[in-house]
Amino acid sequence: MSASTPLRTTLIGVVLAATALIPLQGTALAAQTGTTESATTPASSVSGIADTTALALARSLADPAWNNQVRTALLASDSVDLHALTRASTSATGKSLGAKVTTADRGVATAKGLGSDAGSLLRVGLADDAMKDRLAGGAAPLVAAAPSDDDASTFTAYDSRGTAHTLTTDTVPDRPVYLVDIDGSKAVAQGLEIVDAALAEAGLDVPVPAAEVNSFSTLATTGIDTTLINSVQVSDVKEPWFKSDAEIFTLVTGFGTNGTPRVDTVEMPYLNKAATTYYPNQVLVNWSNYKYNMADAVMMEDDGDTNYQALAKAIVTVLLTITDQGVYIPLADAVLDAIPTSWWTDDPDYVDSWYTLAKTTKGTRNGAAGNGWMNVSPYHVSAL
Repeated sequence: MSASTPLRTTLIGVVLAATALIPLQGTALAAQTGTTESATTPASSVSGIADTTALALARSLADPAWNNQVRTALLASDSVDLHALTRASTSATGKSLGAKVTTADRGVATAKGLGSDAGSLLRVGLADDAMKDRLAGGAAPLVAAAPSDDDASTFTAYDSRGTAHTLTTDTVPDRPVYLVDIDGSKAVAQGLEIVDAALAEAGLDVPVPAAEVNSFSTLATTGIDTTLINSVQVSDVKEPWFKSDAEIFTLVTGFGTNGTPRVDTVEMPYLNKAATTYYPNQVLVNWSNYKYNMADAVMMEDDGDTNYQALAKAIVTVLLTITDQGVYIPLADAVLDAIPTSWWTDDPDYVDSWYTLAKTTKGTRNGAAGNGWMNVSPYHVSAL
């Protein structure tokens, strides 16, 4: 393992340099000057589709009845399903917008590499809770798409006339801002199903054969050994103030019982706030899936434009080139190296990684990148 340490250290350093995203504090309303993200965002990308939808929603608010319906919904809830909101509308404006939202949802599903049955993916909510009083008082809202670049210093919002306004990151604007964003939890759940299917097809996510299970007394008679996450915290979930909760997932890597590299995906929908300790009691590693008593974990975040088909293809392509040499080899570096450099801007953010987890690992383990920690312990799942 000592031979892999320099490579591991170098790669993590490169990753951290590429993902040194600084959370932005507040926004301010500015004149239409400078370059904003929407001016350079491809219309077919998730960000481009969200921006087009934000403009359409903003213009639709010129209808007083529909405007009031949206206002009432967002005062009652942090965010709402945009498709459901338009379907519930009794106004022609709301129904007309609904057709555009349906098209936009399909475009988002395609851009993210999800299936045609992904359903509604766009949501809308207030950009900051502090805006509720102004919205309730009758202030005219602006509408913006959630910026896809965490380093952006400005982004574009629209009023009901379709006029663009540039929001800066200095202070919260005086006017309420509706933020059009992606349903991250739904996207991650469906996206990881895509990844799991691709891994299984490539033989990188293969269940333990029944005959092999019967040969393991610990499996056949007493259950399975796992590693449990007792508590976890991340110091930076890579999300500025104007974004919704982070959507975190973890890729657990090692060699499967058949000697080929294996990746197991772990959803972590609860882990969405920085500097907050969560107590999930969640299984991280199922050791019956692995040949060696070592595994790695790479924690990542879906940041809007993630295409899960492309992510799966990248991981599969690199892991299929690795063969079992009879000893444990850390595969976390290979997974990180498989992800195209361009994805590190917002697709998906690297959060942290944990190396050499073993069946007996217990206690608090800090991540290699220093962005988080996990308290883990062995946990035996008894057979019924």
